[in-house]
Amino acid sequence: MAAEAGHKEMTFLEHLEELRWTLVRSAVAIVIGMVAAFVGKEFVFDKVVLAARSPDFITYRALCWLSRRSGLGEGLCIHDLGFDLQNITMSGQFITHLMVSFVAGLIIASPYVFWEIWRFIAPGLQVTERRIGRYAVGFASLLFLAGAAFGYYVMAPMSIQFLGGYQVSASVRNMISLDSYISTVTSIPLWSGLVFELPLIVYVLARLGLVGPDMLRAYRRHAYVGILVVAAIITPPDVTSQVLVSLPLIALYEGGIMLAAREERKYLRRTGQTPEESRSGK
Repeated sequence: MAAEAGHKEMTFLEHLEELRWTLVRSAVAIVIGMVAAFVGKEFVFDKVVLAARSPDFITYRALCWLSRRSGLGEGLCIHDLGFDLQNITMSGQFITHLMVSFVAGLIIASPYVFWEIWRFIAPGLQVTERRIGRYAVGFASLLFLAGAAFGYYVMAPMSIQFLGGYQVSASVRNMISLDSYISTVTSIPLWSGLVFELPLIVYVLARLGLVGPDMLRAYRRHAYVGILVVAAIITPPDVTSQVLVSLPLIALYEGGIMLAAREERKYLRRTGQTPEESRSGK
């Protein structure tokens, strides 16, 4: 990795030492967020984690409003989620408290962690790449937080409502274990946050010449089918819910195509090639 202008080039061991401190500072930021979430237990659990169990949760109220406005009556309204939570292990609630606090700390500290990663790799980049990278750090943070919010407010409530209330018989009441519920509420926003990084990942791969807009367009149908399958699995069996989940994911894929196309045009302008020459490898 090259050093920044005005600084001597770092040795391999110096790079390892810098990486170590990058990881340490990131871990400290996550721990600080974790401690804050641990102390604020009532707010984190009653107002955030367990909020999706209430029919008054904002997502369910929005679905009910949409149902009435679209002429479906009470079709999408949720009045009872159809399950109760239970803790079945001695240390279950304490372990759950720790796990939720860690996830909350990770989300809270994510902008700072992205910035630390940027600080580590920036000296090895060209001046123009560093200028672009500064925006990419903020963009990555916004995408992750937007994805986590989408997972929390859309994907997780729909999964909880459908899976928690599903019954093979009216005589069987669902008693969901606490760790199963928490796993759903925490993992979906995290994975959703990572999925929302798709446009940025495509942009980086396009900069490296590993993917192009033509490849992404060629696999567009496959991507759409995969998105629809995922939406059908995690949402209730109605078209409205599936569309609400599918549209943002499709928009992310199309955004990745647009970024790859833009990067290809910039590359062609720099090299003076035509698109046909670029594809043929000349």
